[in-house]
Amino acid sequence: MKLNRKLARVYLPLLQPARYKAAYGGRGGGKSQFFAEQLIIECLDFKSTLGLCVRETQLSLKQSSKRLIEDKIRELGVGSEFHVWQDRIETPGDGVLIFQGMQDHNAESVKSFEGFRRAWIEEAQKFSLRSLTLLRPTIRAPGSQIWASWNPNRKSDAVDMFFRGGAPVPGAIVVNANWYDNPWFPKELEDERQIDLTRFADRYAHIWEGEYAKAFEGAYFAKELLAARNEGRIGFVPRDPLLTIRAYCDIGGAGAKADAFAIWVVQFVNDEIRILNYYEAIGQTLGMHADWLRSQDYRNAEVILPHDGTNTNNVTGWKYADHWRDAGFETRVIENQGMGAAMQRIEAVRRVFSSCRFNETTTEAGREALGFYHEKRDTDRNVGLGPDHDWSSHGADAFGLMAIDYQKPAKMSKEINVPDAGYV
Repeated sequence: MKLNRKLARVYLPLLQPARYKAAYGGRGGGKSQFFAEQLIIECLDFKSTLGLCVRETQLSLKQSSKRLIEDKIRELGVGSEFHVWQDRIETPGDGVLIFQGMQDHNAESVKSFEGFRRAWIEEAQKFSLRSLTLLRPTIRAPGSQIWASWNPNRKSDAVDMFFRGGAPVPGAIVVNANWYDNPWFPKELEDERQIDLTRFADRYAHIWEGEYAKAFEGAYFAKELLAARNEGRIGFVPRDPLLTIRAYCDIGGAGAKADAFAIWVVQFVNDEIRILNYYEAIGQTLGMHADWLRSQDYRNAEVILPHDGTNTNNVTGWKYADHWRDAGFETRVIENQGMGAAMQRIEAVRRVFSSCRFNETTTEAGREALGFYHEKRDTDRNVGLGPDHDWSSHGADAFGLMAIDYQKPAKMSKEINVPDAGYV
């Protein structure tokens, strides 16, 4: 059957046989349109194909690609070959396309997908490691393939770690597709792109050119981070061997579901704040955090804890600060700022940010946290509810502790007062 298909050159590699096919990039690149059309074509070429369109969370079919596939069936003129039902699309032969949210499945229920030849992960940046781990060995029919399309968000997202982190995945074809790769990029999207390019430069590269998100829209420190980048304050930052190393912490807990433990390693050099390093861990013991400081040659660092550093451990009976002192670190606890402490930290960070220089290679994860730290909002009433306590808040709180503690050195007076020597 001859089809009237428009295909951008960037997707030609994905027409080759491969176990994994992936396309990432910004808005307007046509990634979803490509995979929707390709799924239809393969259902025509291989009768009785079972296809799975999956995403992490799907509360209703309105959140799925079903409508897009229906539109592509009409555009390609193959409506007589497919039968569209409310919850599925029957394909030539006795095949079917179904639409699922992986969050609703477990190791047993996912076995129902074992006979499927194609699995397309939509909005794969939201796909969890658990879901990816369940899906991959489940799609096991001879000649089966797993596809993924996404707009990158974080390097640590499961799909990016799998396809773009470390050595290439054997049997994978991965393409980067953006608006400029789409010969049919519509005028309406071009107008929107120009608005973001001229007015919202901090989010443009993420939305339109597939870069990792540098800042959450509405984040407290988005403008400050952009200014630091534009002013060249993110790059190589040397350590002064003669000055005190300070390790500002946000205390986490033990166990896989505990809050993260975060450390910013800082030096105050004249009126400059040198941000040397960042560390974050979940569910690890204090010994692991201390070992990291030692491994980075911060054995003589002063450890600065928030007010809960004076809390007593239910098992040992020791205060958290006492454990750090026992590990050989000089330790200090910052007193509670009282009501509105979180906003006090935010304002303190904004005051000192222009003095901060970040060592680029060792603080990326921390800067990512600062870039995402944002206000939680009641969308129905359009009111702010204060800082959102999510993954980014731990690094942001530790940075805020540093800002609260920092005291800008006093400038030396130009006038020199000479004491009276008693001469007449």
